[in-house]
Amino acid sequence: MDLQSQKNKMQAAVDHLEDELKKVRTGRAHPSIVEGLMVEVYGQMMPLNQVSNITAPEPQLLQITPFDPTNLQAIATAIRNDQSMGLNPTDDGRVVRVPMPPLTEERRRMIVKSLGDTVEEARVSLRNIRHDALKEAKRLKDSKEITEDDYKRVDSQITDAITEYQSKIESAHKAKEQEIMKV
Repeated sequence: MDLQSQKNKMQAAVDHLEDELKKVRTGRAHPSIVEGLMVEVYGQMMPLNQVSNITAPEPQLLQITPFDPTNLQAIATAIRNDQSMGLNPTDDGRVVRVPMPPLTEERRRMIVKSLGDTVEEARVSLRNIRHDALKEAKRLKDSKEITEDDYKRVDSQITDAITEYQSKIESAHKAKEQEIMKV
């Protein structure tokens, strides 16, 4: 029973949550908001960050410079068609500019509410890791590879690790919630 590998899985769940939280709009421009957006170029779907350079020259503006200028319209269309973002890009023939409209109070509350779903997925992931680790420890105990005392120690260590990583999830959630609600 390798506790470190379980902790690595837990850290991966927390890292995944933090990556997902970066994509959530907060009213400030940040390249991660659109970098995973799929754009149809050369007859196939590709992530926006693989076909363009994305920068935030101002707090309320994203600037997208395609590597190939012929993809300009496809990029603008993909951003415009993604209703969940509610963005309206403009292009000048060389770059796509995406102004970030200020979030309304109602929209902020909706974003915070949807944030709860993402955080719950991370919690479920942690519970699954815990369940699998305890199942493995029980199997080892039943096959007499570890003693009852070892099993209880593993149970305690895993519970402590879960508590630690759940607090990391909570702090990331609270920080993002405050960032979204800040006007």
